[in-house]
Amino acid sequence: MSALDRLADFVGIETFYHDIWGNRRETSAATKRALVGAMGLPAASDAEAEASLRSVEQRAWRRLLPPVRVARDGQGIELPVSLPVGLDAAVLSWVLEIEGGDARSGVLTVGSLPRSETATLNGQGFERRVLPPDVFAGAPQGYHRLSVTVRPTDGAAELTGETRLIVAPARCLTVEEVVPSGRSWGIGLQLYALKCEKDWGLGDFGGLGLFAETAGALGAGLVGLNPLHALYPADPHHIAPYSPSSRSFLNILYIDVNGVPELALTPAAQARIASPAFQEAVTAARAAELVDYPAVSALKLPLLETLHATFQALPADHPRKIAFAAFRHEMGAALQRHALFEALHEHFYRQDPGLWLWRAWPTAYQTPDSPEVQAFAETHADRVGFYAYLQWEADRQLGEAAARGRAAGLGLGFYRDLAVAAHPGGAAAWGDAGILVQGANVGAPPDQFNLKGQNWGLSPLSPLGLREAAYQPFVELLRANMRHAGALRIDHVMALQHLFWIPEDGSDGAYVMYPLDDLLGIVALESRRNHCVVIGEDLGTVPDGFRPALERTGVLSYRVLYFERNGDGGFKPPGDYPVNAMATVSTHDLATFKGFWTGRDLEWRQKLDLYPNPESRDKDGWDRGVDRWRLLQALSGQGLRPASYPSDEGGQPYRPELAAALHGYLVRTPSRIVMVQIEDMLGEVEQPNLPGTVDQHPNWRRRLSHPVEALAGLSDARQIVAPLRDALTGQTGASVAK
Repeated sequence: MSALDRLADFVGIETFYHDIWGNRRETSAATKRALVGAMGLPAASDAEAEASLRSVEQRAWRRLLPPVRVARDGQGIELPVSLPVGLDAAVLSWVLEIEGGDARSGVLTVGSLPRSETATLNGQGFERRVLPPDVFAGAPQGYHRLSVTVRPTDGAAELTGETRLIVAPARCLTVEEVVPSGRSWGIGLQLYALKCEKDWGLGDFGGLGLFAETAGALGAGLVGLNPLHALYPADPHHIAPYSPSSRSFLNILYIDVNGVPELALTPAAQARIASPAFQEAVTAARAAELVDYPAVSALKLPLLETLHATFQALPADHPRKIAFAAFRHEMGAALQRHALFEALHEHFYRQDPGLWLWRAWPTAYQTPDSPEVQAFAETHADRVGFYAYLQWEADRQLGEAAARGRAAGLGLGFYRDLAVAAHPGGAAAWGDAGILVQGANVGAPPDQFNLKGQNWGLSPLSPLGLREAAYQPFVELLRANMRHAGALRIDHVMALQHLFWIPEDGSDGAYVMYPLDDLLGIVALESRRNHCVVIGEDLGTVPDGFRPALERTGVLSYRVLYFERNGDGGFKPPGDYPVNAMATVSTHDLATFKGFWTGRDLEWRQKLDLYPNPESRDKDGWDRGVDRWRLLQALSGQGLRPASYPSDEGGQPYRPELAAALHGYLVRTPSRIVMVQIEDMLGEVEQPNLPGTVDQHPNWRRRLSHPVEALAGLSDARQIVAPLRDALTGQTGASVAK
């Protein structure tokens, strides 16, 4: 095996994969060189690859302890200690600091420890000895720190090392631990699409609170949300929620300005809102069929600046000032970096739109800790504070909306959505370049829908960087997205095992492995600490053995009716769905049920010339007709076909009772959670996002046809959710009758 192959194997680049047609695709040497280089290891030539291999191998042997060890509670823990040979008589002392303050310690001789491996580096012998399980016996679940000191008897220098020990539970929090019946149902919502009588052209956290109360009154147990991740306040044209600046902070455009406490203390802001010109602009934004993000930003940000000035003038002992200081302390350096990035991004983007990407900024500003960046933070402290203030207020309003939902009966509350990765030009990539890879993008290999594959333009997490950081960035990411949530959906959850990386030059990609067992352990630990059920979006090509690993850890599978088929193409009967899953008819990336039945998504594909040839278009049309027939057959098999559909013939028109029957079909599955998308509840024909398009289709902009205030009184909507409500909550819905 060449040095390049060994190096690629060391960093986790898979040597091949099988595409959707079953063809084996080998990872080329050029791809290996590019992806290894993206991880910060030079490999452009054989000599560079050899040098990088020596570097990583020597580092692994010359450090006393690995940076982190993840173990499951109740299992014996062993830990290797790497040492030069010949230290059998040396004394090894250890201290295990337990999270929360307790500590234990002990002394051993090196020679008493079993040897597991040996190696020779530059003529020097090394060996790995194994610390026995009794060193860690009784360590509780949590994040602990082990320190080791080795004292040779010949007077040579001491060897010291530290590692993080993470003890994780076997399983995540489960639905049955939260909901007495063990099952629940919810409504999936794209927050930006939500309409309220008082919104400013975009769904906001104030409207979300009202929606949560409405859902609870209808009998739902949870509300599912699109990613609420931070985007780019300086550029409201960048709107994709799955391409965020940071996954750890919030989109500040979701702030309900009318709900900011400083508004009551700011007559100038009140006057501006009441002015005819402002009201005219608000009315136009509210009436628009599509969200006009720049218009919403122009309405909100100037007022938020005014309210921040009012906040700044409050006395230091004001409860709001005290609460803000507590939030900044809790969020720590991560909040400061994020707010600093937003101030810098605004500064450079306003100078020159060509400086949108931080890698185009002057070199001195491309590193958060540079003297120039620190000087900017001092001279622009008020602007940095403004963006921190916005994060605080967004977090407060989201928490308030969640509390309103829980008070209204949402047993699980909100489920939040964690996007698979962040944009390479955003705050996360700038703030921690050692963790987010520059030089490669996340994507997907070719399939029948995208013959050239997909490049999502997102920065993958570095598996090497994650391990060197003892997984702390991953821990913080989970905590940020479990905040104010009772469930977390992890988008493209297969990324916990491997992710398809595409070199920045656009050449062929390859799968890169991640430490699945370690990451699942951390997911389980944070799930229980944050009282948060976890759902893994496991659509697409799923590696062998992956779903059983999710099952063992208590991560719910994500099952979409459109894809749940038998070998003959028919729809699976309800009894064949897994218990530990969330079942839904559709998702944000697929046709709404009405759009599916009427073929609206196929019309879009034809209109936008997304078919490679007429034969593919015609086949899709034929297949859809067959699928309508298959759906009616499936409903007939369960005795659920509506009386208004006298036969299984697929050419019959869409009616709301058909959507109700289909959700009644999902209710008969044993799956723990059943979701209805708000678009299906309202009979919308257009889907939120059409994959494979950017500007050709109004992705992430469509607003709902009815405001939340009218939702509970819509007879069609009540009819569609009735099967879920009656089977999973036993409520009649009379409490919300208008």
